Amino acid sequence: MEEQMTVPYIVHESAMARSERHIKRLVIALIVAVVMIAVTNIAWLILWNSYEYVGDSTTYSQDGEGVNIIGDENKYESDDNKEDQIPKEKER
Repeated sequence: MEEQMTVPYIVHESAMARSERHIKRLVIALIVAVVMIAVTNIAWLILWNSYEYVGDSTTYSQDGEGVNIIGDENKYESDDNKEDQIPKEKER
């Protein structure tokens, strides 16, 4: 049989102490990461809710030929050409 080597107790104790320090640092890093994620999520929610959304109404209509007109109904002229959706110049 092979002879088993025994590790001195002081070597085992130092390895365990090093392992405990490493685990302690990992736990602290995990706690910091979770707190930072929570803080950033709360900041985004506060920013998102800080805007006032105004309920402006827009008129929607269809000209019967498949061109949807939103807002200014006189913006597009319609004839049977290919230039069906070219914007007209606004009269001043």
